[in-house]
Amino acid sequence: MALDLMAAFTESPPPIDYVLPNMVAGTVGALVSPGGAGKSMLILQLAAQIAGGPDLLEVDELPTGAVVYLPAEDPPVAIHHRLHALGAHLTANQRRAVADGLLIEPLIGKCPNVMARDWFDGLTRAAEGRRLMILDTLRRFHIEEENASGPMAQVVGRMEAIAADTGCAIVFLHHASKGAAMAGAGDQQQASRGSSVLVDNIRWQSYLSGMTLAEAEEWGVDESQRGFFVRYGVSKANYGAPFQECWFRRHEGGVLKPAVLERQKRQLAAKLKSVARGGNDNW
Repeated sequence: MALDLMAAFTESPPPIDYVLPNMVAGTVGALVSPGGAGKSMLILQLAAQIAGGPDLLEVDELPTGAVVYLPAEDPPVAIHHRLHALGAHLTANQRRAVADGLLIEPLIGKCPNVMARDWFDGLTRAAEGRRLMILDTLRRFHIEEENASGPMAQVVGRMEAIAADTGCAIVFLHHASKGAAMAGAGDQQQASRGSSVLVDNIRWQSYLSGMTLAEAEEWGVDESQRGFFVRYGVSKANYGAPFQECWFRRHEGGVLKPAVLERQKRQLAAKLKSVARGGNDNW
């Protein structure tokens, strides 16, 4: 249906409906990180919050609604462990709310394929009436060549069609490239593995990145503790104000909570000394 331009010029538009920070309802986005960084637990906590649970991550209040989470990489027992660990941080009423609002359907071994008609129809039905659908991970939901722009454009297009038809936002979990992971560049848009279409054709991309040696020194974190800290942010957002990245600390069972970190004074002193010598006038 064509837009009524005269009405658009004169009538106030409705407020934008954000499902996640900077992510609009009815669009497709990604959460990118290296394997083992904790993205499945992170997305589970966000899903639980939208379903009616608490804001354990302190990413700000999110409108509630039904969520469907489709993990196709982990066995049910692994998901059970995550839910059990998460449940320890919820009240009885919060557990009930999350149980009522969050549907988790493990698909490991079922070879889902968004390009196949039966799977496309099934995913569309799963998204109907829901605020968010999570695909974990993207590689498990298609059989196309990941580095080929044409096939990847079609995969993203199928997800966009589901999102547009149902109004449900879709977030797919995806791995960072080996180069980005090794270089500590997981917070960049192009950290995503495969064709650039997987970045260019979506409206939102977030990241979860492990703490580097340099960051550990900057924040005064001992090397033995560095693996417990991860950094979360939004590397691409077509809508909304910039999202302030934040640090999380991994707790028992992998549950993520905001980390309390303080930059080391010696780092600040070194920078001030550099400025005093005229070594940095880029303010």
